[in-house]
Amino acid sequence: MTLAANRIVAGQGVMSWNVADPVATWPGVGAVLLGLAFGLPARFARLRLCGAVLGLVGVLWLLMQGAPALLDQAGEYARVSPAMGFWFLFAIFSLLLVDALLAMAPGPLARGGLLAVVVGAMGAVLWSGLLSDLSILREYSARSDAFYREFLRHLGLAFGSLGAAAVIGFPVGILSHRRAGLRAAILPILSFLQTVPSLAMFGLMIPLLGWVGHTVPGAQAIGIAGIGFAPAFLALVLYSLLPVVGNTVAGLASAPPAAVEAARGMGMTQQQRLLRVELPLGLPIILTGLRIVLVQNIGLAVIAGLIGGGGFGTFVFQGLNQTATDLILLGALPTVILALASAIVMDILVELTRPTAKETA
Repeated sequence: MTLAANRIVAGQGVMSWNVADPVATWPGVGAVLLGLAFGLPARFARLRLCGAVLGLVGVLWLLMQGAPALLDQAGEYARVSPAMGFWFLFAIFSLLLVDALLAMAPGPLARGGLLAVVVGAMGAVLWSGLLSDLSILREYSARSDAFYREFLRHLGLAFGSLGAAAVIGFPVGILSHRRAGLRAAILPILSFLQTVPSLAMFGLMIPLLGWVGHTVPGAQAIGIAGIGFAPAFLALVLYSLLPVVGNTVAGLASAPPAAVEAARGMGMTQQQRLLRVELPLGLPIILTGLRIVLVQNIGLAVIAGLIGGGGFGTFVFQGLNQTATDLILLGALPTVILALASAIVMDILVELTRPTAKETA
């Protein structure tokens, strides 16, 4: 851990066994050592899982014991933060946990249950106040209202752009699947949009929507302007179209020709074949495209903070301007957690919609 005189200056590192009284710290140190001993051997997946959980509990215990002890008589503005050693151990145990779960190969419902347990445990620890002395949580307590506002704005950017891209992309993908000429014209344009750097794309939206806001009556009244939510939202929608359209085309094309011919032989119309055969069989590939878009947009929405679009990027860029690392983490860590949780949920949906061998037969 590190102890700093205030939120801006660099802190002084403190070893884990010195952050508090030995009676309080050595259980955490022992849990970390046992976690490494159990987790590093690659032979037994269940033992590796237990070691990863034990190690994560150990480093969490050290944070809970160390923060109040280090702040005691350290000054009103003193701040305590996890140091590089914590993040290094956290990364090791997280990788061991993921590796163990991959080896055990739990089903989609089991993965969903594990995600719910992890999110619930994280929420319980944060709600309990056991980590409230950490600098990042002090940054949160000073900005709690702004945090929830930017959280909702980030969700609006990521999920709203996904919904808009789906509304536009699905019909375009279906038409492109049916008409080769349209597909040959549309996909290269969408591919070109993907090659534009994200920061440049956000910048291009500023003069475009600024002109629309000044020339189109009523545009500014509904929030269309050169900076703010609208240009960020439009840029994310443009980035989202290629995965949605491309995976819709690929998903519909993945339907076995024999199944399509059988449906035609049964007298199904083109619309009936689309709804009853092609879409159900291509749904896993279509959902994979939505997964790509969602995870991509959760990350790209951070850049929206540069053009006044809001979201967690607001804290990231404020922290960069103030050289306040914990303020940067206040925006970065929720973004990472949201992206990971969304990816896991979408992976579960993809697996649940994938036809089994019995269904295919």
